[in-house]
Amino acid sequence: MQKTLLLIFFGFVFLFLLFNSCQHVRVLDESAFETQGLDMLEAGELNQVHAWADSIKRVQTEFDRKWMFADSIAEIATRMAIDFSVTEFAVKQGLKRCVGDFSNQAFKAWHDTNVLEWRMINGEKMYFKRAAFNLMLSLGKEEGLISSDLSGLCLDHTSKVLKLGTDAMKSISCPREFQVKFSISVKPDAVPDGEVIRCWLPYPKGNHLRQQHVEFISASQDRYVISGDTCVHRTIYMEKAAEQGVQTLFEVKYKFKSFAQYDKIEPLQVLPYDTTQQIYSTFTAEELPHLVFSDTIKALTNAIVGEEKNPFLIVKRLYYWIHTNIPWSGALEYSLMPNITKYVVNNRRGDCGMQTMLFMTMARYKGIPVKWQSGWMMHPGHVNLHDWCEVYYEGVGWVPLDMSFGLQKSPCVQQREFYMTGIDQHRFIINDGIAGEFYPQKRFLRSEPYDFQRGEVEWRGGNLYFNQWDYELKISN
Repeated sequence: MQKTLLLIFFGFVFLFLLFNSCQHVRVLDESAFETQGLDMLEAGELNQVHAWADSIKRVQTEFDRKWMFADSIAEIATRMAIDFSVTEFAVKQGLKRCVGDFSNQAFKAWHDTNVLEWRMINGEKMYFKRAAFNLMLSLGKEEGLISSDLSGLCLDHTSKVLKLGTDAMKSISCPREFQVKFSISVKPDAVPDGEVIRCWLPYPKGNHLRQQHVEFISASQDRYVISGDTCVHRTIYMEKAAEQGVQTLFEVKYKFKSFAQYDKIEPLQVLPYDTTQQIYSTFTAEELPHLVFSDTIKALTNAIVGEEKNPFLIVKRLYYWIHTNIPWSGALEYSLMPNITKYVVNNRRGDCGMQTMLFMTMARYKGIPVKWQSGWMMHPGHVNLHDWCEVYYEGVGWVPLDMSFGLQKSPCVQQREFYMTGIDQHRFIINDGIAGEFYPQKRFLRSEPYDFQRGEVEWRGGNLYFNQWDYELKISN
């Protein structure tokens, strides 16, 4: 665990920080001070982590290697305390309100199987803030991502998409224009008066078949920078000086047109991959620290796929298995999980991004190119952050696949499997990959080091985490 954590923290620090100064990046040898910090973090001694980090930052040159490492590990400690903030007494009281009385044996079973996820924090057993909700999901007393009303909405919509489709292999339909206002409000006095706050807000990708006609409307600041469409994460960047006692607002308005897409694929239409092409080598590779072909992943994937060789049928087997065996659940912040796919396999649960990462890892291991895609789901009454992916089939091209929307409850095979080769119109695409570089570059460890949906904020003294600001996405006609 300690070596894995060291890798992840160095990955954070050097890929997101030192690379920004165009220096050659390499993993440095473990040193005594790094071991000391990691040991305290792993033990949950978060107060000691902060005292240790402060002592290092006071004596080190600003922003040198030790300063950055200490700052980043203190950031992780802060995030851990936020995610694991519920006492055992509070968890039990909450469960009693939801399920009534339960035995000590039942609670021990939930605890021992990690359904009620916990960690030792500063010498006290503390539970994940969504642990009770996740238990309710496992007991069938809460609806997950696809609630009954969202399921009905999707069935109606995908039925229309399939009726509008042609015999062509690829088709888009059902255009819908979204006008979006996205805002970030930094809390009063989160930074000292007069200090400049740097802010990156989500901006729509414009180079996609199913997301077109992106149009900027307005921004809260006269000066702003919109990153290029080829950037992994598309952003609009602004700056503003903080005022004492006043929240700092960043806001942007834009509109775009979104389309549904459905790809009618027959297994025999999929050609053998040209393994000499860059698209193949890039999107079948591991991506540390989460898309890793571990022995466990290899064995599990091989057991699911068996002797199947056709890429489309391999994808189908993986999709069905994850749909059946990895239920959606509330997730820790991704920066607290050293290897997300390992976490999903060990705990047999995960949110949309975690389910997607597991699918991507398994598919890439089997030589099927897959790339990450994410942004927001914009279904009426169900607007939320969301992750999905695209699969590349030789002779077909990139095909959307939403692992979390899963198999629909329909007797029609095409409709049941719609989200295996299609996607609805209610999407906002921001990202075409994970852990990309920002433009302009971000100096400190990101609040979300891999994905980008809520925005990112920092000042010259460090990153501003999610608890220091609020975000809001509003859709208007």
